[in-house]
Amino acid sequence: MILSDKAERISPAAYWELLMNLTRREVKGRYSQSFFGVAWAIAQPLATMAVFTIVFSRVAKMPSGGVPYPIFAYAALVPWFFFSNSVASGTLSLITYRNIVTKTYFPREIVPLAQVCSRFIDFFAAAALYAALMAYYRIPLGPWALMTLVFFALLVLFTVGFTFATSALNVFYRDVNPVVQIALQLWLYLTPVAYPIAAISPRFRPLFVLNPLSAIVEGFRSSLVFGRAPEWPLVGVSAAITIALFTAAFVTFKRMDKYFADVI
Repeated sequence: MILSDKAERISPAAYWELLMNLTRREVKGRYSQSFFGVAWAIAQPLATMAVFTIVFSRVAKMPSGGVPYPIFAYAALVPWFFFSNSVASGTLSLITYRNIVTKTYFPREIVPLAQVCSRFIDFFAAAALYAALMAYYRIPLGPWALMTLVFFALLVLFTVGFTFATSALNVFYRDVNPVVQIALQLWLYLTPVAYPIAAISPRFRPLFVLNPLSAIVEGFRSSLVFGRAPEWPLVGVSAAITIALFTAAFVTFKRMDKYFADVI
């Protein structure tokens, strides 16, 4: 596809086509020469679930609200890995695609956005295994399961906003990427993935409330595993922070993108 040097001559359909092409390229590059293919998208949360089951359930005796611990943990690991993998690859995306960023006009946010879109296939593959686990443990879906659509929307919005921020900063400061990688490793344990938020001491609970992913993973868990309403105050704080972050990240990204070609 040939893109003009002037924005006004390019239709939104051309940008959409570019987004889809970059997304397909990422998916093919990740799985095309892999023996197990998309099964790797399932292996990551599945292996982590197994480790968490041994460490947190068997050794640490972490409560799981009366449901089997594997499904308790896996319900939170699926959205977590969508976020983590999207940010990890998205942070480097503008550098990775420096050739088209420096030579062709298009909205630069398409590049990190394609990284997030390419992770949808991982999310839905892992979600399919989660559905099988629900059937295995005979956990029925209740009416609150529809709330997962809301939490998925919050997850995508937060992931895109955070990826916009880290990818833009990484253009100017290349040590942003290793900082992000370390932060993601620590962030996993500062999010109620392996444990319920109810197990957190009231002294530290405000810190977890300010983490938007706390409401998201707890929301998936409440809606699917326990079939009950989420903690609405927690969801409200998460939604407010997510919208604020996305707005600030997008505005900042658009202000910085005019310098990307020169710096890269």
